[in-house]
Amino acid sequence: MVVHTTDKKKVTGTNFSCFQAGKFSELGQYEFKHPKLEKPTHGKLLVKDNLGLTGMQVSLNRFPAGRSMPFTHSHKENEELYIFVGGKGQMLIDREIIEVSEGTCIRVGTRGVRAWRNNSNEDLYFICVQAKENSLHQDTLDDGVAGGAPSWD
Repeated sequence: MVVHTTDKKKVTGTNFSCFQAGKFSELGQYEFKHPKLEKPTHGKLLVKDNLGLTGMQVSLNRFPAGRSMPFTHSHKENEELYIFVGGKGQMLIDREIIEVSEGTCIRVGTRGVRAWRNNSNEDLYFICVQAKENSLHQDTLDDGVAGGAPSWD
């Protein structure tokens, strides 16, 4: 059974949840309050609660041209995967600068000290996935269970 909530952006079923965040170029509508920043920022959407995620946190990010993170950070338990989907910029990881653009994927371990900046004249878009480091104990092929042919009717 599929349940359409009163919020047109969400659809849930017995074994799935769907959330329509909108276009990456419109992520500025979302406000995020970080405890280290005086004012909320716009362009970061955490989707964990919208999807009911239980094993990871995911954020969709729009970082404006000419901006940089005002602080570095690391994590206690979660590694992060950054998937850049548009724009250009740089990541700073343990004092190493890495150029990033659409298609760049970077994994950062818990102790990696990181920050990023958009040193270009266009917005930088990325997805960040956090999961507990060393918690994956099977590969996709080992975990997957094949079924019958799909019916699209």
